[in-house]
Amino acid sequence: MRIAFFLIAFAIAGTLARAQTPDVDPRLVAIAQAALKAQQEGQLTQAEAGYRTFLEAEPRNVEVLANLGVVYAGLGRYDDAIATYRKALDISSLSTPIRMNLALAYYKAMRCAEALSEFALVLQTEPGLYSGLLLSADCHMQLGQYDKTIAMLTPIAPAHADDTAFNYVLGMALLQDKRSGEGAVYLDRILKQGNSAEARLLMGTALRAGADYTGARDEFAQAVALNPRLPMAHSLYGQALLSTGDRENARAAFAKELALNPNDFESNLYLGVILKEDQNYAEARRYFDKALTVRPADPGAQYQRATLLVATGDNVAALSTLERLVTENPGFTEAHVSLATVYYRLKRKADGDRHRAIAEKLTADAQARQPGAKTPK
Repeated sequence: MRIAFFLIAFAIAGTLARAQTPDVDPRLVAIAQAALKAQQEGQLTQAEAGYRTFLEAEPRNVEVLANLGVVYAGLGRYDDAIATYRKALDISSLSTPIRMNLALAYYKAMRCAEALSEFALVLQTEPGLYSGLLLSADCHMQLGQYDKTIAMLTPIAPAHADDTAFNYVLGMALLQDKRSGEGAVYLDRILKQGNSAEARLLMGTALRAGADYTGARDEFAQAVALNPRLPMAHSLYGQALLSTGDRENARAAFAKELALNPNDFESNLYLGVILKEDQNYAEARRYFDKALTVRPADPGAQYQRATLLVATGDNVAALSTLERLVTENPGFTEAHVSLATVYYRLKRKADGDRHRAIAEKLTADAQARQPGAKTPK
C-alpha cells in the first residue's frame, strides 16, 4: 500500500515581488508567477518550462527550486525531483518542508532506505508529525524491518483506530512478524470496511503464517485482481505460488512486482533463485546483487549469492561469505552444508567433515522438535 501524501508547494509570488530590485528583471518575476499559476491549474509541463527559465537567471531561488521539485514529482520524474530538492537544501538546509518533500519523493520512488534518512531528519524537528511517522514505519516494513514498524506505531495505535492506512501498515508488520493474534485486530478493522485488495493481502499473510499456502495463494490472487498496483501484492502472490509448486506463474508474478518496484527485495531474491535453478547464472547474479543493495546484511540473500558462486566453480569467493554466515548464524543448516561442499572441493576434508556433522546435528534437532516426533530413549 502506497500511503497517500501531499507534496508541499510554496507560495512564491510574494517572495518574488519583494525580490524585485533594479538588478532583477521584472519579466522573470512574471514568468515565475505564471509558472506557479500553471502548476496550481495542473499544467505541469508548462509550469516546468517557466520555472526552468527563471532558474537559468536566478539559480539560487529556493522557493522556485522547491516548486520545480513538486512539478517533477507530479510528473512522476522522481530522480529529477530529488536532485532539485537537494539543490534547494544546499542553499537552505534547515527547510523542513523541503526536506519532507525530498523524503516523499524517495518514498514515492520506492527508495525506502534513503527516504528513511530524510524522514528521520524531519522528525528531529517535528517529532510528532504523523505523516512522517507513518511513512517511516511503512518504509521499515517494505525493508523487512517489521520490529521497527511495530515499535514506531504501537504507542500511537489508540489514536488511529479508524485510520485505514495505519491499520494496514501495523497489521501487515505484525502478520509478517508471525504475531498473528495481534495482527488479527488490525485485519478485522480492515475487513469491516468491506472487500479490498488490502484486506485480501492481510488475510493471505495471516493464512501463510499458519502454513495454509493454498489459502494464502487464493487470497493473494484476489488482492492482485482487485488492485494490480498494490505494492507487495504480486511478490506475496509469487511466494505463495512457489510454495504450492507453481514455479512458472511465480516467475511471472515476481516480474510484475519488479515492473512496479524494481527495489522489491523478495521478488529480486526469488527470481534470482528461479534463474539459478535454471542455470541462468548471469541473470541470477544480477537479481541477487539487486536484492543485496536493498538489504545488504540479509543472510538469505548472501547465502543465495554464495551458492551461485559455488555453482559456477568460484569456490574461493564463496568461502569467505559462507564462513561469515555460519559464524554469524550458527543455526543456518544450509550454509553449513554448502560450506562443507566448498571445503571438500578445496581439499580441506577435516573442515568439510566438521561442518557436515554440524549440519546433520542441526537437522536432527529440527526433526526432534516437530510435532509427533519420538523422543530418543
